[in-house]
Amino acid sequence: MELADYNLVFNSLSFAIATFGAGTVFFFAQRSQVAPAYKTALTLSGLVCLIAFYHYLRMFDSFNHAYVLSNGVVETTGAAFNDAYRYVDWLLTVPLLLLELVLVMRLSKEETYSKGTKLAFAAALMVALGYPGEISGDVGTRWMWWILAMIPFLYIVKDLVSGLGASISKQPKAVQGLVSNARTLTILSWTFYPIVFILPMLGIGGMQLYRAETPGPVKDAKLSPRIAETAKALWLIYLSLTAACALAYWISGMAIFDAICHAFSTIAIGGFSPYDASIGHFNSVSIETVAIVFMVISGMNFSLHFIAWHNNSLKHYLHDPEWKTYLLFLFGLSLLISLALVENGTYPVNEAFRKGIFEVVSIATTTGFTTADYASWPTFIPFLLLMSAFIGACAGSTGGGIKIIRMLLLYKQGSREIKRLIHPNAVIPIKLGRKPVGSRVIDAVWGFLAAYVLIFAVLMLVCMALGEDPITAYSAVGACLNNLGPGLGDATLNYSTLSDGTKYVLSFAMLLGRLELFTLLVVLSPSFWEH
Repeated sequence: MELADYNLVFNSLSFAIATFGAGTVFFFAQRSQVAPAYKTALTLSGLVCLIAFYHYLRMFDSFNHAYVLSNGVVETTGAAFNDAYRYVDWLLTVPLLLLELVLVMRLSKEETYSKGTKLAFAAALMVALGYPGEISGDVGTRWMWWILAMIPFLYIVKDLVSGLGASISKQPKAVQGLVSNARTLTILSWTFYPIVFILPMLGIGGMQLYRAETPGPVKDAKLSPRIAETAKALWLIYLSLTAACALAYWISGMAIFDAICHAFSTIAIGGFSPYDASIGHFNSVSIETVAIVFMVISGMNFSLHFIAWHNNSLKHYLHDPEWKTYLLFLFGLSLLISLALVENGTYPVNEAFRKGIFEVVSIATTTGFTTADYASWPTFIPFLLLMSAFIGACAGSTGGGIKIIRMLLLYKQGSREIKRLIHPNAVIPIKLGRKPVGSRVIDAVWGFLAAYVLIFAVLMLVCMALGEDPITAYSAVGACLNNLGPGLGDATLNYSTLSDGTKYVLSFAMLLGRLELFTLLVVLSPSFWEH
């Protein structure tokens, strides 16, 4: 196993464990918030996450016993990596997920029992038929079992599309759209099973995807010679930040459930809130201050947090040029926006700085929390805020956007070209701090920017062709490509009024933005599929 593949598997398992653990807590805590008719479905969601948490924990333990790192080289211990836990997990969780969908639709008892039994049996049969092919080393045998597993798979998809379609039409009109969306999401997620099964037979490994997905222009930097140590540290840092954020929210006056939900959303730079008014629902200076602090921290490069944890020192932050540029950018923009709000008489001085600083940090880090309707602010302010999301947070953070380090390198490259015009024979290296930056990194930055601008322009024109006005198209594509959330025009509050075609385009933009363009573009490239 290559070092990068080891790293990918280790981090993927660690991420899955954290996600399923958090999901278990969330779904069981949410039971008290829903109508009695939906409590059973929510309980099933919690059980699914709990079962998955246990099995991925066992897989993680098995993986650590099968592979070790010695002086940066992956070595096998002789113990087998038991990934059969994955199929045991699917045998339990996949039928439960289908039962959950049937229960949410609130069918009659006869229909619930009939459809639930059939779908659960077909799901179990699909997983059971897939396992012999998964463990086989013969490509022909794998194809045979894949084809057999596709028979119950197609039956399930057919029943989800046609069988449950009639049931959706019987639902109250107020929930028909929501149930239909749940069914569509289930079908889309269902397609991952045959895709994941078939990728190894096409000779596609994780190395290409791992390198493309790494946030920022530098792909090969290692935080530690022991990848296991790095992964554990990053996982612990992320978990610790989430716990600290939740505790700070709770101390500031949030209920414990709200504190946990908003902590998840803050550290992940997600910006989701259980309330339509977002953080503004609480109208609390202390809560907004907590949000600002943790949004700023989450927008930093997590490798800096790792080094600070590893060395028990904060000095490394002061020597990082991206970190200093990031803070200077947030400070300068906050000051400019706040003074503009005062100058235009939008708010009194204190209120202008309170709302201005919060919106700048939230939008510039691509979190998307709001405390005010910033789209209604006068003059250039809304567009300047939206443009700050294009710059985004630091590389290696949970934020979106082009990233501060790329903008910094572009600035240095531009400055060098101006100097070269004045001194044609001068050798002027580009440096970050005291370290020179290789031409390969500069090329990657320019390639990313070219792809970003082209994709943004094309998607914006497509949205305009689908009937959206220029402001809405510009802001919605920018917000989705940068994983921001709120836009301008018809996308200020939400995206419900946009056409279905526009929503598909924006969904694609969100995938591109979350994977930093090239991951998805690599998969769509014909050369990627060549042997």
